[in-house]
Amino acid sequence: MTGIETAGLTTGPAQVWGGIRLVPLLREAPVEGLRLHREVYEGYGAGTVTLGPRGTYTSYIPHGFVADWSGEGAGSAAYGTQLSGADGDGGARPEAVRLPRLRHHRLAKRKPGDRLRFLPLHLALEGYLALHFGGPSTAWEEWSRSALRNGLSPRAEDTYLGWSVRGLGEALRVFEIHPGQCGVMVYVSDALAAAFVVPHPEDYRLLHATLVQDLYGELVHQYAMYGAPVADFAARIADGPHLRTLADLRAAARVQERAWRTGHDTLFAGELLDGSYAFDRVYRMGSFTLRRFLPPFARDGTGQHIGETITDHKGRVAYLKTFRLSEAQIRRGYLLRRLAAEDWHLGNTARALGTGPEELVRRIRAAGFASLLRDRGR
Repeated sequence: MTGIETAGLTTGPAQVWGGIRLVPLLREAPVEGLRLHREVYEGYGAGTVTLGPRGTYTSYIPHGFVADWSGEGAGSAAYGTQLSGADGDGGARPEAVRLPRLRHHRLAKRKPGDRLRFLPLHLALEGYLALHFGGPSTAWEEWSRSALRNGLSPRAEDTYLGWSVRGLGEALRVFEIHPGQCGVMVYVSDALAAAFVVPHPEDYRLLHATLVQDLYGELVHQYAMYGAPVADFAARIADGPHLRTLADLRAAARVQERAWRTGHDTLFAGELLDGSYAFDRVYRMGSFTLRRFLPPFARDGTGQHIGETITDHKGRVAYLKTFRLSEAQIRRGYLLRRLAAEDWHLGNTARALGTGPEELVRRIRAAGFASLLRDRGR
């Protein structure tokens, strides 16, 4: 369990559009040996992914990312990433078109050459949905036959498309992309909604608009709908005898930028950068490794994120994409972890939680897992 390593990335001045705050992430030099391309799926359709002989994952999947570590694309920009449409804000809204169901084989699949196609964000979401998916491992009398036979299948969570997050599309459209920018942190009502990092500035410039096609949690949607506009970043430099030249003014502005960067990294982004995560390796790509991660599901009131990373042999992040869980999703993850830790024994789990079996049963039902419990009325 460890945090997210952000060595090589620095925070730029934030830009604000209503309740959306976008914080650029800059690199002095691109990550050598890796590029990201976008693989567009016709029709912006729903997709079904075959996970194995008995498992499938279904979601809205508009595109995949192709990680290329062959070195052949080192001097060229990513391709296939231009969004277009008649609505004026970057692309045709998926709600306005028919959604054909596309079939994919695995969430991450090797392509010819040194390339890997993976489905961004869906790796992380499937990892969350698969959390203790098998259900009770012992046939305690409290669990239903369906729970013992099928576990948590089917398992589903509600998400919102980026188009429906109020102000996000407009913010991304007017956002100024900085030289050397390789990522962004998206805040809604100053709550961290998502982080996105790529290895090269040219990759980011062409993948920037895809953030409106990502999935966001219920909390993010609510904050965007009901939250008030946030304060813009502004450097306040007090006049004084030490400001005599343009060089003095520039130095004072740099001090303000460093203060903003420190405040952001410790206060705004602390829940992501300082959090403790469990990483699961998905694929080894030469000197790079694709992983997904889950949070500790701590009930301490802080934001919790799932996500996926590509890191180099030194552990530095070349790619990052995250999804903020809602409070209900955190509670479900916490409850499943505690049940699994006690081998799904309700009495032992209740004692570990400092409560009674009746209250634990109420929590299980409130979390949406009522089908796991035996119907006492039969």
